[in-house]
Order: sequence, then C-alpha cells, then structure tokens
Amino acid sequence: MLDKFEKLLTIMFFSVLYIFISTNLFAEQIKDISNIIGVRSNQLIGYGLVVGLDGTGDSTSSKFTSQTLSNLLKNVHVQLNPNDIQSKNVAAVMVTATLPPFAREGDKIDVTVSSIGDATSLQGGVLLLTPLKGVNGKIYALAQGPVTMGGFNLKGGKNQKHFTTTVKIINGATVERSVVWDLYNQKYATLSLKKSDFNLAIKVQNKINSVFKQNLAVATDPRTVQLRKPPNLTMPEFLAKVEKLNINIPEENVVVIDERTGTIIAGGDIKINPSVIVYGDFTIKIKNPTSIMELANDLKKSNATPQDIIAILENLKAANNLNAKIIIN
Repeated sequence: MLDKFEKLLTIMFFSVLYIFISTNLFAEQIKDISNIIGVRSNQLIGYGLVVGLDGTGDSTSSKFTSQTLSNLLKNVHVQLNPNDIQSKNVAAVMVTATLPPFAREGDKIDVTVSSIGDATSLQGGVLLLTPLKGVNGKIYALAQGPVTMGGFNLKGGKNQKHFTTTVKIINGATVERSVVWDLYNQKYATLSLKKSDFNLAIKVQNKINSVFKQNLAVATDPRTVQLRKPPNLTMPEFLAKVEKLNINIPEENVVVIDERTGTIIAGGDIKINPSVIVYGDFTIKIKNPTSIMELANDLKKSNATPQDIIAILENLKAANNLNAKIIIN
C-alpha cells in the first residue's frame, strides 16, 4: 500500500509540475518568431527641405540649407546667391522610410523627418518633394507632405525640441519602384529565427515535418531552418501554411519604450529586484521587488528624461536585477 501511495504522490507531483510549466508556455505562430530570407523590408533615405516654418528653421550658419535652397530655386529659374538667403523658415532634413516586402508602385508608406541643422521645430512646415533611395542608389519612393505632430500636446519643457525636430508623416511617401522577387518558381526557402535557440529551431523543424508528414524542414543551426517545397503545393501556398503553424515557446518578459514620447509599456508582473540606483543628481533605493511602472513614476518625479530611464533600465538588466527584454522604438 505504501508503494502505491508513493506512486500516487509521484504522479500527482509531476501532474502539478506539468500544469505549472504549461502556464509558462504560450503558442506563437511561426510567422511571429521568424523571417523568410529574401522576404524582407528595405531601408530608404533621402535629403530634403521643410519650408513654411514660423521662424523656427535653420539659421544662416547652416550653409548647406542655404545652398540647397539656392539650388532648388535654380530649377524654377530663380538665380539667388546662397549668402543672400536670410530666411529662418526653411530647415534641412533627412527623410527615412522602410519599404515593405512586395511593395508595389503607388503604395503609400510612412516617413520619418529629422532636422540636421539648428532648427528648433519642424511643426507646421511642409516637406518638399524628396527622393528616397536604397543602398544601391536607386530611387524607390518620393516623399512630400505637411509636417504635423500627430496629436502631441506640447507645452514647452526641455524635451520639446527633441519631439519637434523629429516627426513622422503618415503615408508621406509614394512607392515608385518595387523590389521584384520570383517566389512562385522557388523550390527552396529559408526561415531565419528572430532568436538564436537550438531547441526552438528543432521545434520548428519537427512541427513542420509532423504536419506535412514529410521531411521538408531541416534545422541547420540555432537560427536557420531550411525548407523544401512539397510537390503538391506552390511556394506561396506552402509558406502560407507554414507561417500559420503554432509553436509552444517559453513566455518572455518584454519592456517596450518609445524614446521620443517617453511611453513605457510593460507587463504588471515584471519586477525589479532590490537595488540601489545612483544616477546623476538622484539616488533611488529599492528595498522590495518593484514594478517597472512604479520605478518609472519615481524617476519622472525626479525629473528623469526618457533617455535617463532607458539607461537605468538597461543597467538594471545588465546587473541581473531586471528579468525582461528591453525594446526601444
């Protein structure tokens, strides 16, 4: 009887342990944990001008702004010496954008506009037509449009310049050239996992082979899974089915920080271990496990900037006092 009782306790223990472990797992689709090599976005960049500013543009010390404006006026048959341009209603900017995979001519994409001179604000200006190029030097999109703050409520303060000299224009560029890739006629594809993990690579390999009942996937390293298209499916059909497959992976704590706005998003159960933070002119002592939000509020009361908070959280993670992945946007 004692042996049976001990076996029963053992079974109950492992059952409870299994339930505990299961609560720390969650299902992710393969498309959320990997990228298909070749199916990727591309970064674009361009140099342009924002005009129509209310005296908040570049000063005359920004020679490249005056020269660019002079060159622009020549295109409309207006001859003007750059040294004669005294306006502060113009700002030189760099314009960046991400070209999504399979983007087509006529599609709209968002752009980020950032001052490169000494302008104090881009608010209320208009971005003039700006070609956006890829790393190969070819033009893939054209950006133009009014610059607005998208709802930011600015009432002065030391972070105002940081916000208003970098802004986003939603649908501010039109795609002029697409990146062509013949996916249909491919027989092989490669998954690149976003996280380097041997166990995860093997899980993805086994899941695909189990569902399709064929050896179509091979994990070649902790981040790479090679795929072979089955004969009864086209490559787009095959990848569509692969992307929808669920993989059980351990839950990972994540803290997302928007550096421009100071917004912090974190799970309520993410705690910071007891520690002492000495940063600049203030000292914070954490005696008991504290949430991210509690720490952020204390730091804001101490007049910490978003950059201060990011630096503190990164150092807490380096000291193993914060068990979470930090993502900065």
